[in-house]
Amino acid sequence: MSIVAGWRYHWRKAQALLLLLAGRHASALRCFDAMLRCKPDDRYALASSAHLLAQAGDLPAGVQALRRLTSAHPADPVGWFNLAYLLHQCAINDASETAFRRALELDDRFDRAWYGLALLLIESRRFDDAVVALQRNTALQPMSPFGWYQLARVQLARRQNDEARRIIRHLKGFEPKVAAQLERETGLHASEPA
Repeated sequence: MSIVAGWRYHWRKAQALLLLLAGRHASALRCFDAMLRCKPDDRYALASSAHLLAQAGDLPAGVQALRRLTSAHPADPVGWFNLAYLLHQCAINDASETAFRRALELDDRFDRAWYGLALLLIESRRFDDAVVALQRNTALQPMSPFGWYQLARVQLARRQNDEARRIIRHLKGFEPKVAAQLERETGLHASEPA
């Protein structure tokens, strides 16, 4: 990149940040486009554009920006995760699963990717696979109730009531409101014998 292009890039980046602070997202998006004319594969500009496009409701354009990002930066697990998330929002589930799995190949400790994959698997009624993803998520985020909640629901769908009860008991130790919600929703009670 030439000195002039470098200066233009940094000037547009500063403008974009100020515009974002002012809530002028459409103008910030134009700055990101200008940055991409200077540096076509810029990770920051591609990710920021995708975020703003998705926020504005233009999911197909957000997906396109993230496809460019993952093509230019194939070793970026966050890019793959964001692509998977938007593809899931667009109900392009096979491609979404592939992108979640790519993110996890790159970073097997990416707890949000395990959770996102699990939600996709639950929607597909692939409960056994969802259990594996949720167990990985809860191992990485043991104090987050979201994975535990979904795991209890999946165990119930698999007719593993004792496992669901065990999870409710576990949740009572650190998230009693979530445990109570599960008891109301499922009709299972942690105090019942296994």
